[in-house]
Amino acid sequence: MLDSQTRTLVKATAPVLKEHGVALTRHFYARMFEHNPELKAIFNQGHQRSGAQQQALAMAVAAYAEHIDNPGVLAPVLQLIAHKHVSLGIRREHYAIVGRHLLASIREVLGAEAATDELIAAWAAAYGQLAELLIGMEEGLYQAAATQPGGWTGWRGFRVQRKVAESEEITSFYLVPADGGPVPGFIPGQYVSVRVPVPELGLHQPRQYSLSAAPGEQALRISVKREAGQGGAAATPAGMVSNVLHSQIQQGDLIDVAPPMGDFVLDDQAQAPAVLISAGVGITPMMAMLEHLVQHAPQRSVHFLHAARHGGAHAFGARVRELAGRHRTLQARIHYEHPRAQDQLGQHYDQAGRIELSAEQVGALGAGSQYYLCGPRGFMQAQRQALQAAGVPAAHIHAEAFGTGGV
Repeated sequence: MLDSQTRTLVKATAPVLKEHGVALTRHFYARMFEHNPELKAIFNQGHQRSGAQQQALAMAVAAYAEHIDNPGVLAPVLQLIAHKHVSLGIRREHYAIVGRHLLASIREVLGAEAATDELIAAWAAAYGQLAELLIGMEEGLYQAAATQPGGWTGWRGFRVQRKVAESEEITSFYLVPADGGPVPGFIPGQYVSVRVPVPELGLHQPRQYSLSAAPGEQALRISVKREAGQGGAAATPAGMVSNVLHSQIQQGDLIDVAPPMGDFVLDDQAQAPAVLISAGVGITPMMAMLEHLVQHAPQRSVHFLHAARHGGAHAFGARVRELAGRHRTLQARIHYEHPRAQDQLGQHYDQAGRIELSAEQVGALGAGSQYYLCGPRGFMQAQRQALQAAGVPAAHIHAEAFGTGGV
């Protein structure tokens, strides 16, 4: 437990971190990669280039400073970070490296006058507390991953058994252990990290992809959207790993896979109706949940709502229609924001435009239902706000937004 003086000093830096946090974290990453270039293979270099990783770390550091009196408030965020760290293979020894460069960056960015020896000592103690919290969580996750049937920690070679186009943008990869061992179990909604060489960087790079088929199959399935990138005012870089997977990885190839992780998971013990709401490639964890539910809880009512730009971007449409036709407890509703001429209303989609839940619609779905949301951040916020405005308790809303996490 930190003493009161240490907490006071750290908490007092929260406003400064909010103002200068991105500059600090940008300096931190540059410093760390200069002195420890081996860590470039752990961190997402695409997010480094876009600034997303720096922004995520700045927000996390400022939030920790703000809540230093009661870091337990941040438990859900720390749990998310711990899952991400284990999926990337971050271990106890990495925390010392990160701490050294973070403390040096605080001094170098804020200057000796602001970053006094007393403040640096306070932050060293605070970082030590945070590190031990995360290390404890991560050790539990590593232990659980290693001891489950077919489990492991770190990276394991998987062979691409099949590669299947699901839409013009999304391709599924069916992965089986190259060592001939069993396919691991997981909870619907979880993801795996995969690692492939990225020629333009001269590095291996990891990315997280949701498992898109129910557990218990003969292979793990991930379904990857090719991120082509775009120019203009809203410029986004092309996805380094997604383009390697789509263009270079073929059936029979080997890729590195980390054990399933993630706490955005289906509560398959609940009896209340499950409402699965997704947009774009956010459909992937929903497919794992949907297929698990129809196999193992066929009596449970399921509502499947999905939004795509148009038929060319819509993955798993035929599979969802097939399941809805076979299971009377499943109701599916598909929205196309901009239907194409060949997209047939009533056959490929049910409504034009975005998903905009009204109070009446939520009432029909049931305030007591369990809601699962996945999609772009703006989509997620809109659905959460609509559900809460209609009286759905926060505890019944489970969400996973796309984006960076961890440090």
